[in-house]
Amino acid sequence: MTENRVPAFDLIGRRYDESFVERDTQIAEVDWLLTQLSPGARVLDLGCGSGQPTVKQLVDAGMDVVAVDESRVMLDLAEEHAPGADYRQGDLRDVAAHGTFDAAVAFFALLMLPKADIEATLAALRGQLRAPGHLLISMVQGDFDAFPVNFLGAPTTVSAYPPDALRTVVEAAGFTVDRLHTVEAVAEPGRIEVQLYVRASLA
Repeated sequence: MTENRVPAFDLIGRRYDESFVERDTQIAEVDWLLTQLSPGARVLDLGCGSGQPTVKQLVDAGMDVVAVDESRVMLDLAEEHAPGADYRQGDLRDVAAHGTFDAAVAFFALLMLPKADIEATLAALRGQLRAPGHLLISMVQGDFDAFPVNFLGAPTTVSAYPPDALRTVVEAAGFTVDRLHTVEAVAEPGRIEVQLYVRASLA
């Protein structure tokens, strides 16, 4: 998100989908969300990446999807994989630019931000959601802030919380955490990580 740099996912491109193959939990979370929404509900996918699997699930279910990513390369892939959404290139933190929504999802996107920005972005999301205002997010379990890493050959930074700390952050932003669970998954070849999935709604 820093000015004058190439977004990491511009460099990663198609390799993201080729490496990140364990998405059963992400798919199941969106399947659950769809049971809570009426057809045509407006849904924000913040950090949509290549559009797979989430944007495609939402569009196929008849949702009005706004999909935001900072990477033009990933948005081009998303338009190819999941046509029918309103794709927008922009800063993930600029939530208010996209209007109001019935639900929002952010799968492995907020972790690219420093913790202070994660907390501010969650508060901004709370202000853009209409009741009951469902929110799905996923993060990686850990305890670090803007830690430099190399992901699929691209330098970037990531932030992570322990489960209880993530719950506290989401609740402090004005949400009720309805469910928080952990999953072990292959993040890239040879590396298993613990992932956190949160279902929340407006408090």
